[in-house]
Amino acid sequence: MSVKEMAPKTRARGGVTKKSVIDEPNVKDDSEEIPTKSTTRKRKASSSEESRTLEKTKEVDKQPQYCHWLMKSEPESRFENGIDVKFGIEDLKALPNHTGCWDGVRNYQARNFMRDMKEGQLAFFYHSNCKEPGIAGIMIIVKEAYVDHTQFDKKDVHFDASSKQSNPKWSMVDVQYQRMTARFISLAELKKYHLQHMANGGPLKDMALFTRARLSVQPLTNEEFNFVLSLEDKDPL
Repeated sequence: MSVKEMAPKTRARGGVTKKSVIDEPNVKDDSEEIPTKSTTRKRKASSSEESRTLEKTKEVDKQPQYCHWLMKSEPESRFENGIDVKFGIEDLKALPNHTGCWDGVRNYQARNFMRDMKEGQLAFFYHSNCKEPGIAGIMIIVKEAYVDHTQFDKKDVHFDASSKQSNPKWSMVDVQYQRMTARFISLAELKKYHLQHMANGGPLKDMALFTRARLSVQPLTNEEFNFVLSLEDKDPL
């Protein structure tokens, strides 16, 4: 994928929380009538329904709330339909205000993660599909998800004929270069830590880079982000 400058064009990459509502039965309290069996069954069913709803709410509350990200882009030239989709961190840095739109994401889960992003959150810029994949720098989200224009551009490699102007499928965010990491943190090094942490416990044991490797936009927990950041000051493993 690739990132493009917002005007002229730019190239780039690539949750809805469901709420259940239970309608409470209307129960009159102004009578001393002994409830019939059918009423009792309804109340028991309602109580059971409420219990299930509480359990679902607890499950949602347990889901991790992500505020850091890892976003992949290709720093080496690769042509699709005659267009070079190359976009590395130096290309982002070279844009006006070091800012570009992260377009071209065509995976629903990656798109949904972008829709979860908030202005001011940090993301690692990850070089992918290259000789040495890994984390090259840090950027910040400066504009939250909006419609990705490339889905409607027939000349763009990310054109999607099935997406309609009235109901766009794909979104993008704007990102701004912050800095290079103190050193390049390679995929090979991260994988060593991942395997160590799987065996002995540690913040990278469930890192999406290894559990959902194909996603071009991935969430990071605070613990994962901070651990990776701490590697800047250490010698490569």
